[in-house]
Amino acid sequence: MKIQYLSVLVIVSILSLGAVASCSNPDAATTNTPSNTGTEVKANPCASKANPCASKANPCASKVNPCASKAKSVGGPLAKELQGKPVVVDVFASWCPGCQNIAPTLSQLKQEYSDKVNFVVLDVTDQAKLQETAANAKKLGLGQFLETTKSQTSTVAIVDPATGNILAMFKNNPNKADYTKILDAALAKN
Repeated sequence: MKIQYLSVLVIVSILSLGAVASCSNPDAATTNTPSNTGTEVKANPCASKANPCASKANPCASKVNPCASKAKSVGGPLAKELQGKPVVVDVFASWCPGCQNIAPTLSQLKQEYSDKVNFVVLDVTDQAKLQETAANAKKLGLGQFLETTKSQTSTVAIVDPATGNILAMFKNNPNKADYTKILDAALAKN
């Protein structure tokens, strides 16, 4: 019993280390709590403090997100039916708040660029959709991309279909101008 308690205590201490390290007041009040083992444990002085980062905006939201994926390519050229036009690939799930956030922007892009750009939605809502999506992604040359991004819903990549190079990748970015800048540049090269 004592070993289990100490193991749990060590794990909790490790997990809360980041919160304690970010606490700006090291002299905050602590409480001594007796335990079943007769030892005393100090409470986390930061536990009652709000997360200082919680209210800050995501610094990557309005930019091409370098954190979204390290991949520079989807793995090679895309399928014949996607050639000749830039491809916008949306990793989507119906339960994803980020996907709902960017949906109006993607809808506007589809209307504006419908004849100049190919749009592909990789629906990962549930296991059944994922299986269907995986088969379609493989056929389109996006199988490797799906494998690396299927857990990154609200990711949108703009891909050069001839090379498979990722021109830009965004994560939960509703700023239409960021997309149009990349799409217009890609269309100007064609």
